[in-house]
Amino acid sequence: MDFSLSEEQRAWQLKARKFAQEDILPISLQRDEISDPRETFDWEIIRKGSKLGFRTAAVPKEWGGHGIDLVTQAVVVTELARGDSAISKTFSQCWKWSHLIAASCTDAQKDRFLKPFLADDTYLLSSGTTEPNSGSDNRLPPEDDPKAGIKLRAERKGDVWILNGEKCFIANGSVARLFFISTRTNPSVHAREGTTVFMVPRDTPGFRIGKVFNKRGWRFYQNAELIFENARVPHANLVGEVNGAAKARGGALQFGALELAANALGVCEAAVEMAMQHARTRRQGGKCLSEHQVIQLKLNEMHMLTEALRSFVMRTAWERDRATLGDKTMGDFVNADLVMNYASDVVQRVTGVNMDIHGVERSMMNARVDKLVRDAMIWTHLAGNSVQRIKAVKHLIK
Repeated sequence: MDFSLSEEQRAWQLKARKFAQEDILPISLQRDEISDPRETFDWEIIRKGSKLGFRTAAVPKEWGGHGIDLVTQAVVVTELARGDSAISKTFSQCWKWSHLIAASCTDAQKDRFLKPFLADDTYLLSSGTTEPNSGSDNRLPPEDDPKAGIKLRAERKGDVWILNGEKCFIANGSVARLFFISTRTNPSVHAREGTTVFMVPRDTPGFRIGKVFNKRGWRFYQNAELIFENARVPHANLVGEVNGAAKARGGALQFGALELAANALGVCEAAVEMAMQHARTRRQGGKCLSEHQVIQLKLNEMHMLTEALRSFVMRTAWERDRATLGDKTMGDFVNADLVMNYASDVVQRVTGVNMDIHGVERSMMNARVDKLVRDAMIWTHLAGNSVQRIKAVKHLIK
């Protein structure tokens, strides 16, 4: 098992690292400190990153994208997250739904939606699943309750579907141009059998953006409320089949777990780098912090956890690439759930230890240290983290 990077993968890594250091990191704290959640976003950094290929990296080459594999995607996400985790996620969020378009959309749909996405540096993608009264139930619907899960109704009227309901905490919600919306098209059956995905452009009649949520971490990342009031969506915008959402979204959700784990790895790398720099330059008790055994133990733990996470992320990405190439032995993808769960624990521990090491500053708060801790807190609820743990166990014991 060889995890050395190819020349192309290394080139993407170096390009992402340079962009993170020279463009993302200098604006990271500035955007984080803006009080209005709508104003934290910066279109200029999106344009710069898009011109370098970070927005369209996962679109297949035959459709005009870069078609990078999952190992490369994991590497790029990690490098961008070292500069700012939320900005990295804004780019990779588009990759997730690029996967869905490539796997589940018709050629006509690709022509209608991929071409403008590829042509416009500010064209972002989003997906709407979570609702005010339906979050975890969407990922693991109770077997004995057909009413659990998605409530947003879609009813067909000829060649148009009428959507009514709300979505909340939707990623890229206030800035996206195209949304993949999960709807309930058959409320009398289990959610897995009665849910359908539609592509909904931002200018769809009856669809509007509600409030933007004010989060403690990932402040650059726009999470918003989506409101549908008799929104009219053409039948031609249906993704896959009616009541076939589970099948259509499967690959994208698997990528999402790997994406979040790679992002957490970038945060851990940033925290380790900060801790090492501080320990080498800060003096306490007449010597550098790095000479104190208690600090050495903390640095050891940070390195150990970060390297273990790196190995897990790269192995999972490699397995998925092998499966994509037809390796039947890689069909069991429980590691996608496990690596995200592990990343959730590790990123919070590593950023917390980084804060401990900086604790000798006493009452002085290091804004960068604090930001890494707040960003890491987001992993406690990302992508149904607790539900993912239950799903993984069910998969392992079946």
